[in-house]
Amino acid sequence: MNHAIRIHRHGGPEVLSWEPHQVGSPGAGEVRLIHRAIGVNFIDVYHRSGLYLQALPFIPGVEGAGVVDAVGPGVVSLSPGDRVAYANVTGGYSEARLIAADRLVKLPERISDSTAAAMMVRGLTVEFLIRRTYPVRPGDWAVVHAAAGGTGSIMVQWLKVLGARVIGVAGSAEKCAYALGLGADHVLESTGPEWAGRVRDLTSDTGGAHVVYDGVGKDTFVTSLGCLRPRGMMVSFGNASGPAPPIEPVALARGGSLYLTRPTLGHYIGTRAELEASAGALFAAVSSGQVRIAVGQSYPLHEAAGAQRALEGRRTMGSTVLTVSS
Repeated sequence: MNHAIRIHRHGGPEVLSWEPHQVGSPGAGEVRLIHRAIGVNFIDVYHRSGLYLQALPFIPGVEGAGVVDAVGPGVVSLSPGDRVAYANVTGGYSEARLIAADRLVKLPERISDSTAAAMMVRGLTVEFLIRRTYPVRPGDWAVVHAAAGGTGSIMVQWLKVLGARVIGVAGSAEKCAYALGLGADHVLESTGPEWAGRVRDLTSDTGGAHVVYDGVGKDTFVTSLGCLRPRGMMVSFGNASGPAPPIEPVALARGGSLYLTRPTLGHYIGTRAELEASAGALFAAVSSGQVRIAVGQSYPLHEAAGAQRALEGRRTMGSTVLTVSS
């Protein structure tokens, strides 16, 4: 019997329930996927807490990697035995699942299941943020919050490939050292005094940062706006510390005619062509060695509550993966 983590009510990690999970035969356009590894993301916490509402009960988790076990009618692009991965499809905290075939991408041989599960949501997010939301150019100053985290660690490396000057912000001296090791030009401790002032000092040649990538939310949002140069872009893409506060549009004018966007992954990989292009760019960056994916910690699937506690407590570096025994 397969098992899964199911949520029957919103709340803390204690609401994650390990239960039997019946997986039937795939329908038209579907495959049955046997998971080997599953990624843990902050959106899983938002779904669990009810910040982003899901119909109850549900299985959390939005990314995973594994092997196709069976294909349904009409599926011609995949076959049993294919190694695949996906992002942005709820239902990942499970030993096996049904999923639409057109949401899966085949994995290159050089990318392991664990690496794929650690990078699909984060890597595809980084791809659209730095190549499409704000197309980073050589010499741009880019501020990256949570630079030692799963998304931040990928972003720092990929920004350097694009020729950006990168200022990381991290929550401890250990995390700052980690982000420097990834190639960041400067890393500032978020708990230290006047980190935003240091950003302005470092970017004085351009009057501030060209772009700030902020997945922290409430604790950093307003200060991050103050780090930007005139006509700079604030990219708010997460709420790790809680939702960002409301802002009057005129405040963007006072800050220097700033741009503010709140993008989400689904709007950038909504079509099959977009998904394939984004995944292709990510796989190329990782396969070439330009971007290294760090699995900082892993837990058995049934210990998902512990994984989420560590993530919420900011006790993680790199990506967190749930493993499934074969």
